[in-house]
Amino acid sequence: MIRIEDLTHVYPGGRRQPPRTAVSDLSLHVPEGRFAILSGPNGSGKSTLFRILCGLARPSRGRVLIGGRDLLADPAAARALMGVVFQSPAVDKHLSVQENLAIHAALYGLAGAAFRDRMAEALAWTDLEGRLGDRVDTLSGGLARQVELAKCLLTRPRLLLLDEPTTGLDPASRRSFLTALTRLRRERGMTVLMTSHIFSEAEDVDSVAIMANGRLLAYDTPQALRARLSGDVLVIDSAAPDALAARLREDLGLTALRNGDELRVDDPPNQDAVGLLERVLAAYRPLVRGITVKQPALEDVFIHVTAEARDDAGDGRGAATSEHQESAA
Repeated sequence: MIRIEDLTHVYPGGRRQPPRTAVSDLSLHVPEGRFAILSGPNGSGKSTLFRILCGLARPSRGRVLIGGRDLLADPAAARALMGVVFQSPAVDKHLSVQENLAIHAALYGLAGAAFRDRMAEALAWTDLEGRLGDRVDTLSGGLARQVELAKCLLTRPRLLLLDEPTTGLDPASRRSFLTALTRLRRERGMTVLMTSHIFSEAEDVDSVAIMANGRLLAYDTPQALRARLSGDVLVIDSAAPDALAARLREDLGLTALRNGDELRVDDPPNQDAVGLLERVLAAYRPLVRGITVKQPALEDVFIHVTAEARDDAGDGRGAATSEHQESAA
């Protein structure tokens, strides 16, 4: 459904700022009917990529196909296949649920019985029954997000693009939204591409793409990504993470990846993780606020591959790899 080929986007420079490459030689294939999550740190290029996919920005070079339609050569045909949920709310909070849906339907020429049928279909999965006359600003964050998704579903899109749609939702609302999204994708055969910073949201999707510095670092199933870290992960919370990382490197020959105040040691070489935990506590207890051994999660994979990309960039080799381009099918 989505095929991106050698996509590059460069923001032009100005008097005080040089040109900046936001997306660099990126290729990605999301097969029809699949649920993919796109993740990356701030400044990774995923927002620029999302704008290009929505037709809001034209890339410097490359090709984007949506359902076989060329997004750059025939944008109207490509956009007709998609629905978009932006990170910022795109409903009028001063209007009722039904009024918001009616305005969106009118933009697509839906009215009368056709609109009523589509509205019933779009709302069938929601918790909005009995709330059609309520103003959106009286709804909870989770229900307001349901209105936005229902609005997109009025046009029966084949592709659904969502930009961090669970931002600001409480854990229960987030889980409910994702459960409904997964069910809708399965029942309607839609393709879903969603950006997210929350790695727990990616555990049950079909594939996860990780970006940094405008490049695609990894693209595979959650299971395959976790398998990249074959052993346990030692996680250390420290008030002085840089100092502790230096000690671990000098004394034990270990490379610790930093994430905020946490250090992660992935699959310690020739060492038992529990035994290493005991050694770290014995030798560096004043620098340790908390320490645990756990199985690798997607967050650990993310930290690992982005750290590798930083190291490669420092060596002048460029960022990393694009796996799973076709095996995701």
